[in-house]
Amino acid sequence: MLLRLILAVILPPAGVFLTTGISSAFIINILLTLLGYVPGIIHAVWIVTKQGENANA
Repeated sequence: MLLRLILAVILPPAGVFLTTGISSAFIINILLTLLGYVPGIIHAVWIVTKQGENANA
């Protein structure tokens, strides 16, 4: 999970892709990253941590 969080900050779509694969979250993250780097980071970190919570449950 740490690697995915680091990628979520450096290259947001890569972190989301490693977490969810090609999904709607991945497409949304690409669009958010193109619109602004910070919204892409916020979305990617949210997706990675949400997925991590589900894996620990």
